Amino acid sequence: MTSTGMNMMSKIIFYEERNFQGRSYECMSDCPDMSSYLSRCHSCRVERGCFMVYDRTNFMGNQYFMRRGEYADYMSMMGMSDCIRSCRMIPMYRGSYRMRIYERENFGGQMYELMDDCDNIMDRYRMSNCMSCNVMEGHWLMYEQPHYRGRMMYFRPGEYRNFMNMGMSGMRFMSMRRIMDSCY
Repeated sequence: MTSTGMNMMSKIIFYEERNFQGRSYECMSDCPDMSSYLSRCHSCRVERGCFMVYDRTNFMGNQYFMRRGEYADYMSMMGMSDCIRSCRMIPMYRGSYRMRIYERENFGGQMYELMDDCDNIMDRYRMSNCMSCNVMEGHWLMYEQPHYRGRMMYFRPGEYRNFMNMGMSGMRFMSMRRIMDSCY
């Protein structure tokens, strides 16, 4: 139950220099490789919607969640060592949320089903590791540390059998939250 009409309104503008200077590139959907549009990227403005930005092409590497607002020098703010190379639009979603998290790869080990945010899987489920998941409904952010801290990764509906294969080696997820309307 996504409202596709709202998705068309999402818009992010990337700038080569800090403080919205230099060449710019407007994006209203997924962009797997921005290097043909900009040689570097030091600031951006999210006019509508929410986006994930990545420091590697094809939605790989470190990820950052960008909600509506101005980021005059987000490279230093987020401690990004490299340019933004790709971005993904997060669709507006108004349905229910459901995700199964698994202790091991390929949906092995303990399994728990979530329908709301979880700030610490160790506290809630006595689960010390989360290595795969199945997102049945909704769009989620998963975080490396409890209380929504550390590196993050965006998950849309689908099966994720092994996080190691997603360009996030050595990373485990300890908290997860829904991307809600309030983000927009």
